[in-house]
Amino acid sequence: METVGPHGEIIDHFDGRMLNPGHAIEAAWFILREARHRDNDPDLVHVGTTMLDWMWRRGWDEQYGGLLYFTDVKGLPVQEYWHDMKFWWPHNEAIIATLLAWQLTGDGKYARWHQLVHDWAYGHFPDPEHGEWYGYLHRDARVSVPLKGNLWKGPFHLPRMQLVCWKLLESA
Repeated sequence: METVGPHGEIIDHFDGRMLNPGHAIEAAWFILREARHRDNDPDLVHVGTTMLDWMWRRGWDEQYGGLLYFTDVKGLPVQEYWHDMKFWWPHNEAIIATLLAWQLTGDGKYARWHQLVHDWAYGHFPDPEHGEWYGYLHRDARVSVPLKGNLWKGPFHLPRMQLVCWKLLESA
């Protein structure tokens, strides 16, 4: 949840029901990385994979592929007009999370999800002519704007994803 009440409860309002699958998936791989650091702590693996499972189910776009930017926990309309766009960084986070979940669990579901999100992201975000990734795609994967950098999209998520995945594969 992006916003909760004082005791962690869901606030039944647009803002209170809003999910950002990218944030939760990013948090999931942070927990999975800590689990790995703690000799594959099964409780942390369970928490991290549960978060990944829930957000994958709520965020993966079955019609067009890719991860939606915002969804509603109850499946109701989302207030943010860019809710169904595809941003580069949630895909970067999902590539890491699914690889790490597969390494820690051996569950083929995570290997399939990793291949799915990897292929979708690398098939739509890179600019084949000038390099780098576009930051913002429409739901159907058309480029929204050709900018590759602004106040929010900088050189962080993409190189971090590539470095973290390289190191995960190298240590396997």
